[in-house]
Amino acid sequence: MDAQGRGRADDIDPADQWVLNPQTGDYELRLTPSAGQSKVPGPRRTGPRGTRREEPRDVPAQRRRRAPQAPPPAANRRRSKAKKKSTVKKVLLWTSGGAAFVVLVAAGGGYLYYRHLDGNITAQDVVGAKNGFSKDEAFNLLVIGTDKRTGKGNEGYGDKGSVGHADTNVLLHVSKDRTNATALSIPRDLIVDVPQCQAKDAESGELKTIPGTPDVRFNTSLGQSDRDAGCTMATVKAVTGITVDHFMMADFNAVKTLSSAVGGVEVCVAKPVDDPDSHLKLPAGKSVVKGEDALAFLRTRHSFGNQGDLDRIKVQQQFLGSLARKMSSSDTLTSPGKLTSLAEAATKALTVDKGIGSLSKLKDIALEIKKVPPKNLTFLTVPVRDNPADGVVHKTVIVDEGTAPQVFDAIKNDVSLTETKKKQKAAEDAKLKGPKSAAGDVRVDLYNGSGKTGAAQSTLTWLQNSEGVTKSSQMGNKPSQARTTLEYSPDQADQARRLADIMGLSGSALKEGKSETNDQGLPALVLILGKDFKGAGTPVSGGTAKVDADKTTADKTVCAK
Repeated sequence: MDAQGRGRADDIDPADQWVLNPQTGDYELRLTPSAGQSKVPGPRRTGPRGTRREEPRDVPAQRRRRAPQAPPPAANRRRSKAKKKSTVKKVLLWTSGGAAFVVLVAAGGGYLYYRHLDGNITAQDVVGAKNGFSKDEAFNLLVIGTDKRTGKGNEGYGDKGSVGHADTNVLLHVSKDRTNATALSIPRDLIVDVPQCQAKDAESGELKTIPGTPDVRFNTSLGQSDRDAGCTMATVKAVTGITVDHFMMADFNAVKTLSSAVGGVEVCVAKPVDDPDSHLKLPAGKSVVKGEDALAFLRTRHSFGNQGDLDRIKVQQQFLGSLARKMSSSDTLTSPGKLTSLAEAATKALTVDKGIGSLSKLKDIALEIKKVPPKNLTFLTVPVRDNPADGVVHKTVIVDEGTAPQVFDAIKNDVSLTETKKKQKAAEDAKLKGPKSAAGDVRVDLYNGSGKTGAAQSTLTWLQNSEGVTKSSQMGNKPSQARTTLEYSPDQADQARRLADIMGLSGSALKEGKSETNDQGLPALVLILGKDFKGAGTPVSGGTAKVDADKTTADKTVCAK
């Protein structure tokens, strides 16, 4: 971006790029200066499928800075107060690190600032997405990179004439307390049963039912038979049992524009790469890629590992972690030019559900994600094994039923896959400190979510006969969950501490919330036995989930092999 008579683009104060439009009463962005009036995009208009329509409107010319005044004599000088950052710059700084975690290999998430950028965002109305975003809950965001060829220079990527399949998929789970997050990659070649779903007709806007398809690749959950992102969300739920709250989606162009906007992303390869298919050429060790090279790095698979999609996923995870670090680096955060380019690139690349289809909602998501330390952002892939139906040549994979449920349960139950900060552990330990009621005063409803037959009844017998918890009731089964939990209202904290002491529960198992009314009409604690339950009288341990799966974190660089 040129700044005539004002030095380099990086020297432009973002506040000077916003001017008041007297017709609307709103401040609007001027990206380039001119002598007269300029046209900027108007508000977004969306059709049934979220298509854009722009309407030009006039705004006044860009405001110019006043010439600097001569400094006062030294004798009369006083130390002036530091100038407060402009509102726009604050927004950029606040959102800059958070959305890095939702920018996927072939998809973009937003570094979003102010109203002009709102018009760049494309929103789709899909079945299954939540209406709005809550800052006080854990959330699951599905980030999709499609193989649709759009834009100049993408002819060599994806399938010619593709309707836009779900080529790259990451399910991002952000914990309720924002201390950790999990980015779960779902292979495109995973064989699944795509369920029946509903999608809006592109012409009429009316809902139509699309029949399910058994034993097909996961990537056909989008695009095929007019399936939209809501159908992909439904497929994730069918495969993992995890409910997806929202989605973000983009195509190949997102990688090129976002990587260029930040000045390139550092990647690492264990050996030199010269791939004839993607035309990627890299020396061994670290390199910086952007634009076409960044896309080629993410699309290359014949130069890494077993030349399959699973090894390419590891490369994508490396890129995503590096991009997250670059976006939150001081080099990016202190450069108005980079932040402006990044915000433009991200919002133009992005398609989201209507529940988060506004600048303010996406900013809220970015701010919540930004709270997660990179060392507690875990990348891993759905545990899979070769599909026996393929025969000798393995082209597809299926879910590994032996290890995948551990991962799915951890996400469903909001359990971290990394050790979180000491501060969190101190807060959890604090829940166990304080007065404890007598065992006979503990009133608790007991549920079995362990998957072990008779676990609740045996625990009830032990509590009543051996521990004196006589006001306890066995209430039946709950859906399976990874960890034992004890929920209580604030005025029952003393009862919760006594029961935690008896059961051997850690502070992480205690959840202050609300009690339930038992069969006598009295408030009761809610104890749900999880898969970590070992037996009546045996202490239950809590903390980080242990899963048998390869994983990395966003603060580490792992060279592709």
